[in-house]
Amino acid sequence: MQARRAARELAFILFSQFDKKITKYSKDDLENIILKSVRILTGNASDELKVSVGALIDMKNRIDDYEAEHEINLNRPLEVANLPVPLPMTFDMTGRIDEMIDIAEKALLALEIAEFTTLDSQSDVKNYAIQIAELFQKNHDEVDKMIQKYSKGWDLDRLVKMDKDILRIAIVELLYIKDAPMKVVVDEALELAKKYSTDDSSAFINGILAKVIIDNGLN
Repeated sequence: MQARRAARELAFILFSQFDKKITKYSKDDLENIILKSVRILTGNASDELKVSVGALIDMKNRIDDYEAEHEINLNRPLEVANLPVPLPMTFDMTGRIDEMIDIAEKALLALEIAEFTTLDSQSDVKNYAIQIAELFQKNHDEVDKMIQKYSKGWDLDRLVKMDKDILRIAIVELLYIKDAPMKVVVDEALELAKKYSTDDSSAFINGILAKVIIDNGLN
């Protein structure tokens, strides 16, 4: 994982814990929230990996039972080992595999973010996340008015908070940091939406960011 991507994920987690008094947070507050967030991430990663291991054990037991109960092995003497049998990839089994892959990927990502954040050599991850938060604090009225403007009549308070936070992070990067490639900022905002928000969020976020880019002469 690249440092900036880890920082965006961390910023998203940081934003998720903000209340409406965004300007009241000091830098120390932000650092404490990040520390708490990393601890939550690693704890969740551990729990998810335990779930994944449990699901793998369950799947292995089901495969063993399937093999033992197959007609090829039912007719064999009890004292001999079972023969391998063809295993149909049923919808249920592929669904379980997909679920375990998703759990494992999220757990791995959480651990990578935690590693990036805690290593002294990667302190720029934490610093970049805090930079995004502090710039949003200073410019939150302008950023939120921009989101409201391009939301086609949606009340800002009624928007999915995850979508608002993803937009806030991307707009701060586009307008106030400006050193990250525009395409990377947009692409990673869409990745955050796919991972954390609703099915319609990616198109919604992409549309608003496109208008931000055009109206601010960033294209």
